[in-house]
Amino acid sequence: MLEFSDAEIGALVGSFLWPMFRIMGFFLAAPVLGSNFVPIRVRLILAMAVSLLVAPTLPPVPALDGLSLTVMIIILQQLLIGVALGFFLQMLFQLFVLLGQMIAMQMGLGFASMVDPANGVNVAIVSTFYLMFVTVLFISFDGHLVMIEVIADSFVQVPIAATGLDVDVYYQLISTISWVFSSAVLLALPALTALLMTNFAFGIMTRAAPQMNIFALGFPVALMFGLFVIWLTMGFFLDAAAGIFNEMFIRLRALLA
Repeated sequence: MLEFSDAEIGALVGSFLWPMFRIMGFFLAAPVLGSNFVPIRVRLILAMAVSLLVAPTLPPVPALDGLSLTVMIIILQQLLIGVALGFFLQMLFQLFVLLGQMIAMQMGLGFASMVDPANGVNVAIVSTFYLMFVTVLFISFDGHLVMIEVIADSFVQVPIAATGLDVDVYYQLISTISWVFSSAVLLALPALTALLMTNFAFGIMTRAAPQMNIFALGFPVALMFGLFVIWLTMGFFLDAAAGIFNEMFIRLRALLA
């Protein structure tokens, strides 16, 4: 008859449950897989399936009692690590939301907004267009598979323990926001420059002919010219998005390392 001690039972259960908590936290905050249009039941089933596949390949987990303070700390640490990694990737998609917001404000579409189905908030219509386009590109580049690979590799680089991530990692996570802003500005710079020149030309026309109704004339022209500039910039948008995806995953792996 097989006999197991409390520590052995805790290790067997923890070898599956603790990775599942980290993966569930990751799927809760990660883009695409953690979006609102993915049902919670589907996310839970997916987290359990990935945990079943990942658990046999992980390093040995610490053997602890089933109900202890250390176990609770480890569970909270795993949830925090998963949410931090998912939030790191979520900033990748917010980069393109910020890009659409800046272009929309310059071309006069800042008032036109719609509900983002992924996050459930109102964003500019241009941001929604970029977000849907980038989501399709992300899936076509197998970004969702890379996300699962990253969360699986995180158990090797950051083993399951009561310590979790260092404090410096969270500071690096916050500092990545500056990279998001700079990347969004670089992507929007061609469109912003062209629209700025258009507004500058309308300003000269207003000074030259004050009787001209610049608001009635400038808004449709700026709108059409903005759409034309967006169409022109789509030529290099694919390469730029691929470069940003690679940079984000490189930063994520460096964060774990």
